[in-house]
Amino acid sequence: MKFLDHAAISVRAGRGGHGSRHFRREKHVPRGGPDGGDGGKGGDVVLIASDRARSLYDFHLHRQFPAEDGEQGGESRSTGRSGADLELVVPPGTALFDATTDQLIGDLLRDGDRLVVARGGNGGWGNWRFRSATRQAPDRANTGLAGEARSLRLELKLLADCALIGMPNAGKSTLIRAVSASQAEVADYPFTTLQPNLGVVRHRGRSFTVADVPGLIEGAAEGAGLGHQFLRHAERCHVLVYVLDPTQEPPPGGQLALLRRELEAYSPELARRPSILLLHKSDVLGPDKAAKLAALAAEMPSGCRGPLAASGATGEGVAALLDAMLGLLPSLSAAAAPTSYDPLADA
Repeated sequence: MKFLDHAAISVRAGRGGHGSRHFRREKHVPRGGPDGGDGGKGGDVVLIASDRARSLYDFHLHRQFPAEDGEQGGESRSTGRSGADLELVVPPGTALFDATTDQLIGDLLRDGDRLVVARGGNGGWGNWRFRSATRQAPDRANTGLAGEARSLRLELKLLADCALIGMPNAGKSTLIRAVSASQAEVADYPFTTLQPNLGVVRHRGRSFTVADVPGLIEGAAEGAGLGHQFLRHAERCHVLVYVLDPTQEPPPGGQLALLRRELEAYSPELARRPSILLLHKSDVLGPDKAAKLAALAAEMPSGCRGPLAASGATGEGVAALLDAMLGLLPSLSAAAAPTSYDPLADA
């Protein structure tokens, strides 16, 4: 299935059924009274988070979602059948916005989370509800109320413990394949990764998830190179790993400055997350590795761990990197951390 992390849809809850205008017509009951029943309630539109969903792609194929209307009331005071709720399944991590006001409606973080985004209209009253001592044969019944209708914007933000952040062609896809079960595409040209990849890491008896965020370029915080769409997937991550490439320009120190500048412009809170500096492609450094690590350490901002050297191609330094990730993850409070999920559990 094609990965898409945003969608615009329109939903409409069901209309309530009309009340019935009906009178008893039975043999030997010449003056039967009103017995029209109420209309049924219209169905709600409900969004449900499920681990079985991976993308918002289906919402690009079909954008209009009406729930079922309630049925009209019947005779003998019988209430019409309520319309069935319409349940739409989205991946965990989906945020819902009102497309008209841009207001956040809700955030579906965990498998099984539910949110009613449009409520069905109430059914109309049947004429038996309008009877009284002075009006024993009312010919009045209410029409059912229309259900809520709204336009929604859906944004998927990956739920991951760690995010790999780096320039295009820094080797993040190679690295995530080396540390996890991800099958991310790997090639030697920029922007191979045009969508985030999620991998499950199992290390020293622990499991956690790592997101490969597509390469960031200067101006990403303002949307350059799809920057907003890419940075969105780092928002929920606990730990950032700056993946720096010593084989391209600018040098690692310049890459780090650019990446942190873009993160700070996009979200100062995100830029303050626990982080690790990683000098990637260490297998090509040779005797210069120690000097490059020392130069990078001199430019390392406070609060960062490292710098570490690793190679996704050879596996050199990968275990030390995973140890550093594990060392940062337990320090975060459970209350502040969204629940991670295993995207391969049902694959």
